[in-house]
Amino acid sequence: MNTKPKLIQVLEGQVVSPPPVWMMRQAGRHLPEYLELRARAKNFLDFCYTPSMAAEATLQPVRRYGMDAAILFADILLILDTMGLSVRFEKGVGPIVQQIDTAADLAKVTPQKAADRLSPVYETVARVKSALPDDTALIGFAGSPWTVGLYAIEGRGKTDKSLAWRWAHGKPDELANMLDLISEATAHYMAAQVEAGADALMLFDSWAEGLPNNIFREVIIAPTKKLVARLREMGVTVPIIGFPRGASAMLPEYVQETGITAVGLDTAAVPAFVNAALPAGFPVQGHLDPLLLIEGGQRLDDRVRELISAYEGRPHVFNLGHGIRPETPIAHVERVLEIIRKG
Repeated sequence: MNTKPKLIQVLEGQVVSPPPVWMMRQAGRHLPEYLELRARAKNFLDFCYTPSMAAEATLQPVRRYGMDAAILFADILLILDTMGLSVRFEKGVGPIVQQIDTAADLAKVTPQKAADRLSPVYETVARVKSALPDDTALIGFAGSPWTVGLYAIEGRGKTDKSLAWRWAHGKPDELANMLDLISEATAHYMAAQVEAGADALMLFDSWAEGLPNNIFREVIIAPTKKLVARLREMGVTVPIIGFPRGASAMLPEYVQETGITAVGLDTAAVPAFVNAALPAGFPVQGHLDPLLLIEGGQRLDDRVRELISAYEGRPHVFNLGHGIRPETPIAHVERVLEIIRKG
């Protein structure tokens, strides 16, 4: 009998029925217990850097829903904070990041020191690991170099991304240097999460969407490949899930080239394309539309069953195509879990 958590079994290439399930942003604003906890923190960064609070936020959806995995409660921009940039979160606006002009602006703090400054996060990982049931996996995570770097160039996420894209076209060497700095700091950060107890890792490339294919290779595939190789070089052996949101037709190349263990699929992924384009037996994760999860009803039921059926011969982790939104009814999450577990 395999005693590993179901999620890890799937990430290692086994087909498990019913599939394990967790949901991106499962620890968050759709939960009343989260809102109560968040109200006690001075600000969002303080929340992330307080292990007792971050650990509690991580554990809340596992307690409520019995998810097959917990994902560390943190933020992809913590690494920029410890690399020396000003990072703050404004209500109704989102993250505001001190903009950089050159890669040198991120070289003021060594990658190792930047990762060392994230010690509260590693304490959170250790606390969660000790509190989780043996059959529940703990996922550590970070933002991928391009997505993190984009915030440093743009200063915020809600832009047309043109500044970062222009770096890619007009200053490719400068951009490559910046991505290397972020990648090295991220490697130390993720390796420390594993050392603290993470069973798997996930790389979020939330802003991979819409890139020209040559730029996608340069800013998504190449840095991810380098980061995964660096983690393996550092002795990290746990599965690594890559999430290149919006990869579309570049998905097969991303899977083939980067060295990731499994791939997260976004809302627009087409199961027939995924199954035809990816190697047989390659693990996938996803990809229910979070907006459908809000609406619920028969269409939700049908889509959940459709996705389970589409990947029944492939290692599959059931998830969303992006994160749970704050207005999501808890009853709809419970309904998805009921269908997955009871049919």
